[in-house]
Parts: sequence; C-alpha cells; structure tokens
Amino acid sequence: MAEEKSLQEIYAPEGICFGCGVANDKGLNIRSFPGEGDEVVAEWRAEPHHQAFPGVLNGGIIGALLDCHSNWTAAYHLMKKAGKSEPDCTVTAAYSVKLLRPTPSDALITLKARVVESTDTTAVVEAELIANGKVCDTCRGTFVAVKPGHPAYHRW
Repeated sequence: MAEEKSLQEIYAPEGICFGCGVANDKGLNIRSFPGEGDEVVAEWRAEPHHQAFPGVLNGGIIGALLDCHSNWTAAYHLMKKAGKSEPDCTVTAAYSVKLLRPTPSDALITLKARVVESTDTTAVVEAELIANGKVCDTCRGTFVAVKPGHPAYHRW
C-alpha cells in the first residue's frame, strides 16, 4: 500500500484534518484504500506519544482513527454509488466506539470499514480496529454529504 495513493492523497491532498489530513504533518495521517468488495482498509502505526499508558493506545486516538477511516469509507461509497469521479465532502453526524480490549500501541493497526446502509447523501458505516490479529475496537457511525454553506463544503 505504501506505493499506492490513498483515497486521501487522491481526493484531498490539501486536507488538514488531524486524523486523515495529508497536509497535516502533526496529524495521524491515516491512508485509506479500497479493499476486497466494498471494504476500505488502512494500516497505521502509533508513536510513543499516542499512548494512554505504557503499551496501550489512547482511546481518543482510537476514536479518531475509526472516525476518519469510516468517513472516507462513506465518501468513497457515496461517490461510487452516484457514479461521480470525485467524492462529495462528508462529515460525521454521529459515531459510537466500543473499546473491546486494550489496544497495543506497538502493533501494526489495521482498520477495516464497510457501508451497511446508505441513501444518496448518507452512509452508515461499521468499522473495526485490529491489532495482533484481534479486533480491539469497533465503530458504527453515520456520515453525511454536506451542502453549500456548510463550513466543510469546500474542504476537499
């Protein structure tokens, strides 16, 4: 995946979001890619300052990873569904994270997400955060395409 361009690099190269902004050199720099079927996948590695305590990833970082990856899954799905060449900007309307077990901060993190419901402008996404072969955290969120006048309308 390192050689390919991520959805973020293709569609939002100037993005400044803390979680997924390509242009944010202090952010998490999530890189999401179309996977098998309708799944969108990402791999990510924590740094020591992402820990809650030694060896365990901070819950806020977990939330940001799942939120941003799920948002890009929604945007990509809605783009394909509408037959567009670029995604509409989508934002998080609601999301819920379940922290199932301590997430190790020294393991490769794999994010997997898929749309489970959608309309023309809204997508409900379910996502997993996997480390050391175990699902550590899950997320379900609703993401909506914004319209002119919304502060995020032109962010991509």
